[in-house]
Amino acid sequence: MAADPSAASAAADPDGPDAVRLTWNAWPRSKVEASRCVVPLAAAISPVRCPESLASPPLPYAPLRCKPPCSALLNPFARVDYAAKIWICPLCFSRNHFPPHYAGISESNVPAELFPQCSTVEYLVAGAPGGPAPGSPGPPPPVFLFVIDTCVIEEELEYVKMSMRKAVALLPEHALVGLVTFGTQVHLHELGFSDLSKIYVFRGTKEISKDQILDQLGLAGAGRPGFPKMPQQPGVQQVNGMHPSATAGVNRFLLPVSECECTLSTLLDELQPDQWPVETGHRAIRCTGVALSVAAGLLGACMPGTGARIIALLGGPCTEGPGVIVSKDLSEPVRSHKDLDKDAAPHFQKAVKFYDGLAKQLVSQGHVLDVFASALDQVGLAEMKLAIERTGGLVVLSESFGHSVFKDSFKRIFEGGEQSLGLSFNGTLEINCSKDIKVQGVIGPCTSLEKKGALCADTVVGQGNTTAWKMCGLDRNTSLTVFFDVSPSERSSQPGQQNPNLYIQFVTSYQHPEGQMRIRVTTISRKWVDGSTNTEELVEGFDQETAAVVLARYISLKMEIEEEFDATRWLDRSLIRLCSRFGDYRKDDPSSFSLHSNFSLFPQFMFNLRRSQFVQVFNNSPDETAYFRMLLNRESITNSVAMIQPSLISFSFDSPPSPVFLDVASIAADRILLLDAYFSVVIFHGMTIAQWRNMCYQNQPEHQQFAQLLQAPQDEAQVIISGRFPVPRLVVCDQHGSQARFLLAKLNPSATYNSAHDVAPGSDIIFTDDVSFQVFCEHLQRLAVQS
Repeated sequence: MAADPSAASAAADPDGPDAVRLTWNAWPRSKVEASRCVVPLAAAISPVRCPESLASPPLPYAPLRCKPPCSALLNPFARVDYAAKIWICPLCFSRNHFPPHYAGISESNVPAELFPQCSTVEYLVAGAPGGPAPGSPGPPPPVFLFVIDTCVIEEELEYVKMSMRKAVALLPEHALVGLVTFGTQVHLHELGFSDLSKIYVFRGTKEISKDQILDQLGLAGAGRPGFPKMPQQPGVQQVNGMHPSATAGVNRFLLPVSECECTLSTLLDELQPDQWPVETGHRAIRCTGVALSVAAGLLGACMPGTGARIIALLGGPCTEGPGVIVSKDLSEPVRSHKDLDKDAAPHFQKAVKFYDGLAKQLVSQGHVLDVFASALDQVGLAEMKLAIERTGGLVVLSESFGHSVFKDSFKRIFEGGEQSLGLSFNGTLEINCSKDIKVQGVIGPCTSLEKKGALCADTVVGQGNTTAWKMCGLDRNTSLTVFFDVSPSERSSQPGQQNPNLYIQFVTSYQHPEGQMRIRVTTISRKWVDGSTNTEELVEGFDQETAAVVLARYISLKMEIEEEFDATRWLDRSLIRLCSRFGDYRKDDPSSFSLHSNFSLFPQFMFNLRRSQFVQVFNNSPDETAYFRMLLNRESITNSVAMIQPSLISFSFDSPPSPVFLDVASIAADRILLLDAYFSVVIFHGMTIAQWRNMCYQNQPEHQQFAQLLQAPQDEAQVIISGRFPVPRLVVCDQHGSQARFLLAKLNPSATYNSAHDVAPGSDIIFTDDVSFQVFCEHLQRLAVQS
């Protein structure tokens, strides 16, 4: 049952031009047959990935929509009567007339959105929601409001200053920046007052409302939740559609980089660790919640409805005011998974409620919360998860502000060119689909817009009961998982009425990094099949990588919302049912069991998922678990597969670099292994290689080949690191060294202390009682053939 680990990644671009991957590429017609497929009917979509892969440049006109309630957009699957100037929607079969400006279309003069290769197309629309009106001065500038924790030691603060200076230097000159620093109190710096350092101070002891924040800043009435513009008042002139008091706020607290670079540099030079004394046996007084409230309130007053990011740099847990995760007394430990399971974390629910409120405020304003947590202790990511995920924010967890994971990841946000993340704003995703399909919901960085309708399923997964979602922030890597249900109508199930194809359309409206509003339309088509009689087509259409990732996201969600949910047992039962349904075997004969190549890697994925940080949380803090799950929910299928089942590459004198099994047997004394586990990249030297390196053979002219062998995995690791966000941790270790655990923890324990007599010379063993993949497969085959 084991398969070549390189087979899964054979395709150059597995996501294809549409950046949509489905668990099943042929769908059963009935609800019963869909449930027998075990793996949910789901699609993973990257809404704005790789604009350069589009078959046509952005179209400079508005898209055509089908008549309500369908409202699907014109696409290549529509049937067109060029003589009558009519198009028939493939989703609802309604007939629509082309408007007058399409009068010139013919079979030899087809608009781009009808080209067969343009299943994904972008429109450049001046009057799109949230975009500049026709004739306006231009797109709004991006806004970056930095929130810096000063309750850190001086060395850590110096690292923050260095990274901040690099970031400001990389920002475009028209980008607006603002600065909030906090410790025991919150300091909002007025950058527009360069003659003297002018600071607004907020107490960190209690929750502060948005109105109180605006009142203290002299911006009362400048912004109202959910209203992107202030109403025009008689005799009061608005600037760029903005109320004068909001404009004044922008000029005071948020300034273009070109105007405040010197002021910002001076402020950073003068910035010192929080001066408030910390009593012996106590933690520093840190009011993270109030600082984020002040930042959200300021942006809500000055820049509502505009692409803006709050970038929080946190160095420890919140101990004061709203969002507290632990008391100031060091005798109280920070909550663990065991505390959360026993409901013994006194601050947790209150902090989650606070961040839920903050998330709603930020979503209504269209703003993003990014968090860079750099501390040896937890900072409260588990509580902040709602606010980060629902606004589409970025998150990075590291041990120190001086660590490359923080420094390189922070720098990547502001870089342009090929390294750019393609940060976009104010996104909305709408889904239209054939009438026999219902939408259950979405898992990923978004918020429901509560657009209920006939396409909403009764069962809900994640953000459900809607066909539209808000994404305040999104980038090229952002991925969403959409779950579907099959619900055939009586009419469509009658012979002669059946349409052989199903259609799903994803409509993403977003503010491009260059500032324009764009609408991206992706329309996909797949075949309906009779699952009871045509199992072959179902099997041919199975995408095992997407299925593994969808199940990982699904059980991560269930572990968070369902008490006593046993993820390992659920996965085992699901895998047994899937193998019974689609395996080839004689009943009660395990030796006859085999799987189609489309399923051959799936048991491996499930084996590694059971052992992964997404299921086995006991060795991680709640912050680490929240971090892992946020990234799992937002990354592409290819990246998410690396989180579940890392890749392992061997470097040796005998053969060129090649993938090897994720197994302890792959360790050899004369071999270097490169492990890509997504969050970390490990270079592991066998015993002999490490000894030769320590004897400096690589520096001798006659051993140039050895020097090249040592360098090859380093070069490969840098290629992996340079294309990834967050930047993974690089671990270089030797066999039997203390850091070898980073590799051994991910390997299949085919050789343990119980079977040490079978180990090849120079290989290794793993001290564990976990079953190996071979034993796992034997149990699976035995149980699958009994069903």
